[in-house]
Amino acid sequence: MCGISGFYNCNLSPDNKADTLRRMLTRIKHRGPDESGIYVSNNIGLGSVRLSIIDLATGTMPLPNANNSLWIVFNGEIFNHIELREELLAKNHTFKTQSDTEVIVHLYEEYGPEFLNKLNGQFAIAIWDKTKQELFLARDRVGIRPLFYTTIGNTFVFASEIKSFLEFPEFHPKISEKTLSEYFTFWTSLSADTIFEGVSELPPGSYMTINARSKSIKTYWTLPITKPNAYEFNTAKEAAETFETIFTDAVKLRLRADVPVAAYLSGGLDSSITTAFIKKISPNNLRTFSIGFTEKDFDESSYQNIARDYFETQHSSVTCSPKDISDSFKAVVWHAEAPLLRTAPTPMNLLAKSVRAQNIKVVITGEGADELFGGYNIFKETKIKHFWAKDPQSKYRPLLLKKLYPYIPQISKANNNILKLFFGYKLSETSSPIYSHLLRWNNTSRINNYLSKDYKIAISNYHPISKIEDQLKDQLNGYDYLTKAQWIEINFFMSKYLLSSQGDRMGMANSIEGRYPFLDHRVIEFCMKLNPDLKLKGLNEKYLLKYMMKDRIPDAILNRSKQAYRAPIRSTFFSEEMPLYLSSMLSEENITAYGIFNLDFVNQLINKMKLNKQVSEIDNMAITAVLSTQILYDLFINKSIPKLQEHELVVLNKTIIDSSTITIN
Repeated sequence: MCGISGFYNCNLSPDNKADTLRRMLTRIKHRGPDESGIYVSNNIGLGSVRLSIIDLATGTMPLPNANNSLWIVFNGEIFNHIELREELLAKNHTFKTQSDTEVIVHLYEEYGPEFLNKLNGQFAIAIWDKTKQELFLARDRVGIRPLFYTTIGNTFVFASEIKSFLEFPEFHPKISEKTLSEYFTFWTSLSADTIFEGVSELPPGSYMTINARSKSIKTYWTLPITKPNAYEFNTAKEAAETFETIFTDAVKLRLRADVPVAAYLSGGLDSSITTAFIKKISPNNLRTFSIGFTEKDFDESSYQNIARDYFETQHSSVTCSPKDISDSFKAVVWHAEAPLLRTAPTPMNLLAKSVRAQNIKVVITGEGADELFGGYNIFKETKIKHFWAKDPQSKYRPLLLKKLYPYIPQISKANNNILKLFFGYKLSETSSPIYSHLLRWNNTSRINNYLSKDYKIAISNYHPISKIEDQLKDQLNGYDYLTKAQWIEINFFMSKYLLSSQGDRMGMANSIEGRYPFLDHRVIEFCMKLNPDLKLKGLNEKYLLKYMMKDRIPDAILNRSKQAYRAPIRSTFFSEEMPLYLSSMLSEENITAYGIFNLDFVNQLINKMKLNKQVSEIDNMAITAVLSTQILYDLFINKSIPKLQEHELVVLNKTIIDSSTITIN
């Protein structure tokens, strides 16, 4: 696992290019603290910081093909690189290393962009073709690994993280009002746009080519979805046998490494399943890690202990307090590089930090299971609302919704009328392609009310929910309710929020690589062919997984009620222990100076939070959104981060200048 940076069509001198690359890499050295290297020629600069996991001795990047006509930097892992190497050896390719990176550059040489369909992995790739004078960028199917780009003057610049751009001359970021309104509606943006104007991400499952004539983006993989008359699996027995085979291989591939591989063990179904499969494949002692909370409403330690004892793992746990979250929140925003509406990424950052403290670099986790097997409450909510919409005047059907949110008193204790008022929003619009998310997005969009007058004017004619509904009305027509909801969660939310703020970013902030067997593309393609009843049977989520894992994981975990992963908010930001920096970000002086939010509305929210009087989930999200956006502005727009000093710059293990001279520093 690594971080990459680079640029095309840059008119700096070779020495200045090398220095700029070194500074860009230093900003993301947490992604690769083991080694670093650069390649510089007339039109291109490529750089890499490396977290050594495969081929520790000879995998230093940038790496060329046999005749040095192609050069690559790469962030990620190709889990089937051994098999692909054998294929290339049969075609007379020769290798100098055992790294998966070198396999990629030879695959590109042999097959061109079509090679991407052969990869099983998580990756962001940059390849420079000296002959064509062309840059090739690519990203994995579901966007596990990030890749951003922008244009500064006439120079195309790319990197694993946006903070790298801060070290490129004349980069002056600006908050995008329209994208901010999307974050305050969907928790993320709905396109390749980022929160910073002019900075984009390469979409998952796509590749880009840049040369003197053009810049183009093409898609090589999209989420496959199945209409009701084409489900391939309708019985649990048949589906379980097929899934067992695919998932076993997915886990086996993700155990490949030249360093120890550990696992997260949260006490939930997903991590217990991955742990069970790891233990089946490799019965040796497994290191597992978990996080608990001092506030019992959020804590799952008892289930983690059950799982630990059942699987007999060498387990380590860390306990997170509200103070731990507030102390780390600034750093979390710095790494997330986007507004946050939840504090949940912060404990994941602390968990990754505890893993790294044990000298572990790789962890296997259960992300993706909720999206693929109907695990989220929003899927159940959609099913109930479809049922309720058939009899809108029913006194009893809306009561089913109380079962979904026992941790939200305003819902669990609500009467029939309140449930109808809250959940009845556009109840009858079941034909809408975004029916599953209409209520959620409408509620969250209220955060936009806290924006300043200038920001509201800038987005006054922009209606992101209507925009996405229009875009999807034909694309999702004819699919069942669950497939539509899954499509939205996977395409809009999983990569740009879950895998970003809670996955890649929090892991790599601590030089930890996460691996996700549920996100093996073969697993995804299998799951999207399933009859929805094998995912959500009645209101029983992940039905197939539970059917398959009976007697293979503890009953207490198999049969426990779904508990959403959450972290405290009000107690985190409104206590005597709140860091001075966070308080200053909410001060009248800075709210006014940054100009993003309406001071009066923010002060009203702060007073409400301090009094703890009828604080709603939207209030919690709003204060987190305000605070994280203020921090983001301070770090990236004000550039309040310290300037890099010479002694802080990464040490380059490989420097290639003009593709002819190699200097080892």
